[in-house]
Amino acid sequence: MPEQRQGGESLLTVIVAFAANLLIAVAKSIAASITGSASLVAEAAHSWADTGNEIFLLVAERRAGRPRDDSHPFGYGREAYVWSMFAAFGLFTVGAVVSIAHGIQQLGATDSGHENYLIGYIVLAISFALEGTSFLRALRQTRGEAGRLGLRPLRYIARTSNPTLRAVFVEDAAALIGLIIAAVGMGLHQATGDAIYDAVGSIGVGVLLGVIAIFLIGRNREFLVGQVVRPELRNEVLVRLLALPEIEAVTFLHLEYVGPGRIFLVASVDLTGDRSEHLLAQRHQTIEDRLEAQPMIERALLTLPAPGAQPLRPDA
Repeated sequence: MPEQRQGGESLLTVIVAFAANLLIAVAKSIAASITGSASLVAEAAHSWADTGNEIFLLVAERRAGRPRDDSHPFGYGREAYVWSMFAAFGLFTVGAVVSIAHGIQQLGATDSGHENYLIGYIVLAISFALEGTSFLRALRQTRGEAGRLGLRPLRYIARTSNPTLRAVFVEDAAALIGLIIAAVGMGLHQATGDAIYDAVGSIGVGVLLGVIAIFLIGRNREFLVGQVVRPELRNEVLVRLLALPEIEAVTFLHLEYVGPGRIFLVASVDLTGDRSEHLLAQRHQTIEDRLEAQPMIERALLTLPAPGAQPLRPDA
C-alpha cells in the first residue's frame, strides 16, 4: 500500500506539539532563572527552538497543501521540505549551538550557591508529562501509517515523505531524552557540589539536538533534490500499471517524490493494439488522467518506448 497524504492528522500533531512546547519553554525559562542550572538553560533553549520550529512546520503544512497551478505544475508539495529545513536549522542554531556553548562556558564555573533544585525537578517532571503527551500523539500517527505499509515505526520515520511528522516525532523523542540528561546533570551537581556535572548535562543536551538536527537536515535535503520512492513501492506501481488492460509492457518507470505523499510518475509504455499516433496520444492522456486520479500521483507522464527497449518485470 503506498504512502497516503495525511495533511489533517499531521496538522493536529504539530498543533499539539506547539502548545506543549510553548508551555514547557516558559516553565523551563523560569526554573532556569531561579536555579541557575546550566542543564535547565539548555533545556529552555531546546524548548524555545522546538516552539519556533512548530511555527515553521505549521507554515509547511499550509503552503504544501495548495493544489498545483500553471506556475507550479507539480504542485507546492516541496515547500514542506523547505520550511522543515528552516525548522531543522533553527533546532541546530538555537538549540544545539546555544546549549553546547553555554555548557562549555560553565565548565570552569564554581558552584553557583543554588542549593534547592526542587523547582527544577518539578518543572522537568511536568515537562516530561507534556512532552510525553505530544510524543504519544506523534507515535500513534506513526504506528498507524507504518502499519499500513508493513514497516516498523522507526523505519517508517526514517523513510517517510512526511517531514512534519518526522520532525515532531524525533524532536519529541529527543526532548524526553534531553529531560533525563538534564535531571541527571542537576542531580549529580546537587549531590557532589561540583558544577561540572550540570555543565556536562548542558553539553549533552546540545550534542543530542545537533545529531537530531543534522538527521532532519539530511532527510529534507534528499527530498528537495529528488528522492525516488522505495523499491517496494516502485514494484507495486509497476504491477498496477501492467494490470491495466491498455498497457502491454512497461520499459521505463521513474517515481519521484514532489511532496508529502505525492509522486511524479514517468513511464514508457507499449500499448495494446496497433493504433495511429493520434489515437496513441489520446490513449496516453486517458491513462494519465486515470493515474492522476489516485491520491498519491501528483502528475503522470507516459511516453512511447524506445526501439528495442526491454520490458520491465516486477519482482515476485
